[in-house]
Amino acid sequence: MPFHPIDTSHLYQTRQLFKHAQLESVKAWINDPAHGTLPLHARIQRAIRQLILDGALDVGRPLPASRALAKSLDVSRDTVESAYGQLHAEGFIERRVGSGSFVSGRVQALPKRGAAPRNGAPHEPLRLGRRGAAMHRGGGVREFSAPRPFAPGVPETRSFPLQTWERLQRQVLKEYGSRALAHSPPQGMEALRRAIADHVNLERGAHASPERVLILTSSQQAMTLCATVLLDPGDRIFIEDPIYQGARKAFDAAGLECVPVPLDDQGMQVERLRDSPLPAGAVFLTPSHQFPTGATLALDRRLAVIEWARQNRTWIIEDDYDSEFHYAGKPTACVQGLDAHDRTIYIGTFTKSLFPGLRIGYMVLPPRLVEPMTVARTLLDGHSAPIPQLTLARFMEGGHFGAHVRAMRSVYAERRDALAELVRRHLADFVEPKVPLGGMQMPCLFVRDMDERAVIDGARRAGIDLLGLTALHASGERRQAGFLMGFAAYAPQELEIAVGKLAGVLRALRR
Repeated sequence: MPFHPIDTSHLYQTRQLFKHAQLESVKAWINDPAHGTLPLHARIQRAIRQLILDGALDVGRPLPASRALAKSLDVSRDTVESAYGQLHAEGFIERRVGSGSFVSGRVQALPKRGAAPRNGAPHEPLRLGRRGAAMHRGGGVREFSAPRPFAPGVPETRSFPLQTWERLQRQVLKEYGSRALAHSPPQGMEALRRAIADHVNLERGAHASPERVLILTSSQQAMTLCATVLLDPGDRIFIEDPIYQGARKAFDAAGLECVPVPLDDQGMQVERLRDSPLPAGAVFLTPSHQFPTGATLALDRRLAVIEWARQNRTWIIEDDYDSEFHYAGKPTACVQGLDAHDRTIYIGTFTKSLFPGLRIGYMVLPPRLVEPMTVARTLLDGHSAPIPQLTLARFMEGGHFGAHVRAMRSVYAERRDALAELVRRHLADFVEPKVPLGGMQMPCLFVRDMDERAVIDGARRAGIDLLGLTALHASGERRQAGFLMGFAAYAPQELEIAVGKLAGVLRALRR
């Protein structure tokens, strides 16, 4: 049998132009599972591009002929040609007829090639705008996808009537067809605005019409709009103390001066607004179920804040975030329904009453604010998706929303009572529960000297998510250390297991 020597000329040519490490880098890029979804020519193109970006291939450096590189990489020549063609189109290489392919002189404009790590300059300080810095100071990113006991404000989703929702969504798609895939009107789908107006008029004593409802993605978006549309940077806003941290972040990010107003068992001490020597552009309230204390704003104070707003030509921002869940009689009517002067912006959300993934909130606006708020919302993110809006409208019109809320109200009341009993039984040496009349979380105050931050951190390591109370205070007055315990999303047996873990954390910290 005649001897045929193995042709290694392609390897010689490739290694003459590519160092061994560079060729191996290209092969590693091609074989990396993280790049497996890319076509082969794209993997080769990006591998060579990265060598150029890193400065491993200098300006004017010749590249291997496509045939030689193809044999070295064990791919087709057409694949390498496609990679070279894309590099040429992007300006990374030059292709000269009769001479081959070379690293383009254009890459000389790349700053400090090969000097900086991929993740940016490590010693360069991060510079944010004032609004960005204010938002960043609010804390880290919360993980919502898999809430842990006792994350506050998380509803029970395992009992949601998915089959009903699916059936109604199919009806929407069948009736609307491709129209359901288009943009929503900026103010929201009329059917949903009508259903919301009917609901808040009946259940919350509001004064609403479809024309006054603006559909949003969340109550957080509503507060951001109020802060940026109604007020200017430097303007003052009265806030409850303690306060919902999302509202405080929205106001801080807008450059507002937040003036904390203390609470008692009847809610915000509204007389502080009247006695303040300096004017304010708005007041923020959670009057039906104050976050985090659970206090309800007394009727005389509701009327007083309405009169204060009228006299000072200012705004009332009313966040009615979880008023559906009231466990002792009917909840108090909203401030907006009492305000005959149209100074109140009413904010609601379906995140807590239905499920977080729905991402639908709303505002009921004074008539003269509808157009400016709608225009501002359009600039932020355009519109809300039509299909969920139309499905939710049918869910409400068919009585399913009311039925679900009534069922969850009973479930949440049972879980609230179960948690209160567990806290008294297992945590009495450390905290005192403040059993709320409504809502989805229970404040617990320390009865002994405890390091709140250490408790929160220790609970997190044990797989428990608590919200510390101290950080919710905007002033140093009457700060009470403790934490919030959400109970809505967790069955009694789950609460019992989590309380047992928390008891272990607290005992360890005491020692």
